[in-house]
Amino acid sequence: MILPMFPLQSIFFPGETIPLHVFEDRYKELISDCRNEAITFGIPVYIDGKIDYGIEAQLVEVVTTYEGGEMDVICVARQVFSIKEFIPVINGKLYPSGEVSFLELDYVADEELKKEVLKAIETLYMLMGAVFTPIAISKFNSYMLAHKIGLSFKQEYELLQIVKENDRLFYLKKHLLKTIAVLEEVNRTKKTIELNGHFRNFDPLDFDGFDH
Repeated sequence: MILPMFPLQSIFFPGETIPLHVFEDRYKELISDCRNEAITFGIPVYIDGKIDYGIEAQLVEVVTTYEGGEMDVICVARQVFSIKEFIPVINGKLYPSGEVSFLELDYVADEELKKEVLKAIETLYMLMGAVFTPIAISKFNSYMLAHKIGLSFKQEYELLQIVKENDRLFYLKKHLLKTIAVLEEVNRTKKTIELNGHFRNFDPLDFDGFDH
């Protein structure tokens, strides 16, 4: 399948809302085509000088159109794809395109694993002093809080490529347990420092009394 392309150094997951500010002429043309022809477009992830994977996006609303033609738009992320070929110019369009293949994602997950991941996220938030809003197990999936648990850009990119929900949850669980262990150690260290007092005066050793 050929998709118009809007390359970004950002990662979006299926179901996520994507707010975009569009200012380049080629992407203004792309959004115009999406409005007029009801087509979707791809947001490939630019990482390590390459674009191999990305997310299909569907235009939902043009929120604002500015005097110079710039636009604020809302899109929604749909399917993850791999890129077979990037096409800089096609059919006289200003924007690039790409031949893509959609990944067959599944969302079947072990309920106990979902509970473990949610519990770990709650623990992480508690250690960080952040407010955690409970989520029903039936509504929770691996993508919902993926941007809010401290994953690096590379880790988010790896998560994007995992097709099975159980595997995605295991990936998150491994990251969460490691992060929690680090934060717990930091908190233990802070408490030790507090028990030892803050700043103390130490008398330097008098080296003049030592034999050389």
